[in-house]
Amino acid sequence: MPDLTRRGFIAASLAAGGLRALPVALKQPPARRILTLVYDKSIGMMRAVERVVP
Repeated sequence: MPDLTRRGFIAASLAAGGLRALPVALKQPPARRILTLVYDKSIGMMRAVERVVP
């Protein structure tokens, strides 16, 4: 087994995870994302709310 640094291990893990998630992402139809701004009284400012619509 090759000696991996922490950075190399993280990169290899992310690459392997990406290969597993890629076929699932390709099978799903593209979804629309709707971003709206709402006023949140509890924090006293505007907040972005994102909805995913199939």
